Amino acid sequence: MLVILFALLLASCGTRAPRYDYRQLAKAAVRLDMDIDAKDNHRLYIEVADWIGTPYRHGGTTRKGTDCSGFTSAVYKKVYRHKLKRSSEEQRTKNCRKVAKRNLKEGDLVFFHNGRKKRKATHVGIYLKDGRFVHASTSRGVIVSRLEEDYYRRCWMQGGRVKGI
Repeated sequence: MLVILFALLLASCGTRAPRYDYRQLAKAAVRLDMDIDAKDNHRLYIEVADWIGTPYRHGGTTRKGTDCSGFTSAVYKKVYRHKLKRSSEEQRTKNCRKVAKRNLKEGDLVFFHNGRKKRKATHVGIYLKDGRFVHASTSRGVIVSRLEEDYYRRCWMQGGRVKGI
């Protein structure tokens, strides 16, 4: 972790001022339990790290409580200045074009079904990197999970790249 932070500090020694306070990046890396590289979207990582631990609340869109599509909508509005539809299924069908799991990129949306409604997205998260995504879990609030976890492998629907980003 310290090696990454040191590398980021060295990279900031150019003539341009750094875009983000590296203390924020270090804090985000700890909260997300992952390395944040110079090539990563620092704005995205800092924003989603601030949401970690936010409780789940159906219909919620704030850090006081959020559901999965409320979380993705709020993050996209702040990071990309882009408005997403309010439901998982509408985000999938109206905001995104389909992306294969192997082609996911940072910021792509990841969609899941609940096992009963296999044709409809009932859950959504934001892909980070290395098979990890951040989402609002009904039982644990906003957390980082891995796509290879049993539940997410079974309920995987598709990846989505937001149009216009």
